[in-house]
Amino acid sequence: MTPDWRAWHAPYADPTSTLSRRLAVVQESLASALDRAPDGPLRLVSACAGQGHDAIGVLSGHPRADDVSAVLVEYDADNAAAARAAASAAGLDRVHVVTGDAGLSDAYAGAVPADMLLMCGVFGNVPDADVERTVRALPSLCAPGATVIWTRHRGAPDLTPAIRGWFAESGFAEQAFVAPDDVLFSVGTHVLTGTPAPFSPGVRLFAFDREFAGG
Repeated sequence: MTPDWRAWHAPYADPTSTLSRRLAVVQESLASALDRAPDGPLRLVSACAGQGHDAIGVLSGHPRADDVSAVLVEYDADNAAAARAAASAAGLDRVHVVTGDAGLSDAYAGAVPADMLLMCGVFGNVPDADVERTVRALPSLCAPGATVIWTRHRGAPDLTPAIRGWFAESGFAEQAFVAPDDVLFSVGTHVLTGTPAPFSPGVRLFAFDREFAGG
């Protein structure tokens, strides 16, 4: 059975929900990345962006918003429409929502190399092999010094130690890893210190698992 991804967003309406708590960490991480970014235009890409809460929530109140060209990739048409409406309501005319498959590299053509890349709500919903393949492919989506923010639950078996290792092996330095004791979500922030790789179209990065775990 295909998950109802619009209903999956319902807990955001409750500020005390685990999803809302995770969102707050992601938003804080993105705001910090914007704060330390060099002057000039910036590219932001969000994979599996849902209704755009993370990117739009930060850009709508950040002083660097006018410097940012953002592309939000979302497969579900209803969620993509909600993200477009939210961006429009916030006056963010440089935020573009693409209805497409974020698991295929073609979805990022023209939007990369990105200075900031959000992979939130992805790694907990795909097979472990897809997580590794995606992490190792991220340099092909990144500009020099790019920041990648990702999420993953720590349910057994906890894959986050392996994910952090794959980032290190792929040329990224860890900036932060937030893993609250009372919940299972985690949020990682990594900066590309190695050399970006050429963009490769037609590459399958990941495909969502039917037995999704939610982040």
